[in-house]
Amino acid sequence: MSTPLEPSPPRLVRVLLVEDHDMVAEAIGLALAQTSAIEVVARAGSIASAVADASRLQPDVLLLDRRLPDGDGISAIGRLMAVARGARVLVLTGEATASVATRVAEAGGAGLVLKSGRLQDLESAVHEVAAGGMVFPPSLLSGVLDRLTGRTGLSGTRLTARERETLLLLGEGAGTEEISERLGVARNTARNHIQRVLEKLGARSKLEAVAIAHREGMLD
Repeated sequence: MSTPLEPSPPRLVRVLLVEDHDMVAEAIGLALAQTSAIEVVARAGSIASAVADASRLQPDVLLLDRRLPDGDGISAIGRLMAVARGARVLVLTGEATASVATRVAEAGGAGLVLKSGRLQDLESAVHEVAAGGMVFPPSLLSGVLDRLTGRTGLSGTRLTARERETLLLLGEGAGTEEISERLGVARNTARNHIQRVLEKLGARSKLEAVAIAHREGMLD
């Protein structure tokens, strides 16, 4: 009579935590350290250091904060996946909307988790994306699918990464000159970015573009 095979232990998932707030990072790190199948291999506090660490360590999963000192985490997903080939990106956010979730999916991210969620949910999400799955809050999933398949008229989902940066700066109240300086581009180039943002959002002014973006959750 054959002896039943014991189930194999879960594969160790190597995680790079990208979070600039010390208390949040420490809490997440301590929580994940209690799990036997997840190892936090390093913590980065900026996009630049995350790119360097991801290239050096080749983690399985990047747990990426949305807002970092040197830029929008979602806009950096492509760069991170390029240097850590095969890695999956799970975005951490304080508040999620269908627009934000759509941006994550369009950028190549594997999911979105709320910082206020339970440890068990975070642990499950890490394992799910490491295994090739996708993780989005159920309440947002239908909205994400609608926008990805073009069933809504939201033009903002077609913004390029540079146009999204321009929109975020408009949302902060920046003018053309400041946008030019902060993006490191010529004034005419910044003006062109602004014009394309207005056209894609169907706005007649910067103020209207910001109002539309707020309404659609694009500046959350």
